[in-house]
Amino acid sequence: MRKKLFAILLMLSAAAFAQEGKKTEGYSVNKKKLGFTAADSLFQVNIGFRIQSRAGFEKTEGETGFYEGEVRRMRLKLDGFVYNPKFGYKIELGFAAKDMVTIDNKNGNVILDAVFFYHPTKNWTIAFGQTKLPGNNQRVISSGSLEFTDRTINNSKFNIDRDFGLFVDYSHENPSKFAYSLKGALTKGEGRNWVKTEDDGIALTGKVELFPLGSFTKHGSLFEADLEREKSVKWMLSGAFSQNNHALRKQGQLGSDLYEARTIKSLFFDTMLKYNGWSLIGAYMSAMCDDPITVSPSDITKTQTVFTGHGVDTQLSYVFPSNYQIAARYSIQKANSDIHASTPDADEYALGVSKYILGHKFKVQTEVSYKNDKYISGDNIGTWYVRGQVEIGL
Repeated sequence: MRKKLFAILLMLSAAAFAQEGKKTEGYSVNKKKLGFTAADSLFQVNIGFRIQSRAGFEKTEGETGFYEGEVRRMRLKLDGFVYNPKFGYKIELGFAAKDMVTIDNKNGNVILDAVFFYHPTKNWTIAFGQTKLPGNNQRVISSGSLEFTDRTINNSKFNIDRDFGLFVDYSHENPSKFAYSLKGALTKGEGRNWVKTEDDGIALTGKVELFPLGSFTKHGSLFEADLEREKSVKWMLSGAFSQNNHALRKQGQLGSDLYEARTIKSLFFDTMLKYNGWSLIGAYMSAMCDDPITVSPSDITKTQTVFTGHGVDTQLSYVFPSNYQIAARYSIQKANSDIHASTPDADEYALGVSKYILGHKFKVQTEVSYKNDKYISGDNIGTWYVRGQVEIGL
């Protein structure tokens, strides 16, 4: 399957390069992206990729440290329109090992996004298919547009990830005055590429984004670091809520299977402030569930638990005119009392230095971080991480 997909994309890329700067056989080159548009404007395809390679060292107190080296992300992307620009599509495929986490060890989990868009007006977007839910902002931001080598510990516990269903977005943009965006989704609730069982529950998600001082330059709320060096202060405030009814997995759209279905409620608040190279980001996340511990009907010693609790993230960074960046991050994570006996609280501190060669499309990042797990017994166990990462893409 992967060989066929690569062959198709290589042929599309070759066709696009062959036509560069001219119009032939009914096609013309898209000057702004790698791709082409039919001369009769009935379809357009743009081709992109990104590779994220990482090396690092991890050491937990009382254990032997180990080195890591991996292609963290290897993704291929297609987007464009069919018939006219009101009917768009986006496809994103992941080929790295951690992108292809299998479902029940039966099918390769290659598809990340496969979604159809309809734009009836410049403000409205209606989408159907599989894509990211409108949850916490750092999860909505691409992993290739982060100012650290990875997302926070709270994102790993609370995010609601991708899902299949219907998505609606109404956005009112204004670079100098109050702007806002309203988003909603009605989805299956079990995450991407779920084919195992029928499900009698659905997930409902809603989000409000406010821009009191006007929209960010080039949609700057969708990438970390003030690479545009905003000329005036830009500020985003957002809140999102999701209820996943009869969820079958530990984190709703993610995680191991539960022994019994549970309804999970998630709450997110985000803020982002950018000005003249400075970026300040804050986030609050929480997950709630009645009776979060599920027990195996065949062996009461086996359990699967919904992670309930809350967390706070803060980040501060500055991009120098030379496009070097320094960044600091602090995260707090608290487990609810009903699961604290088996789940520790955690703090994490991180410092990062990055060099943006071509914005987030080509960059080199380094990070040193320390995570402190706090158990109910009073024991604290610390883990050090040192990472270096290179990102390149179109």
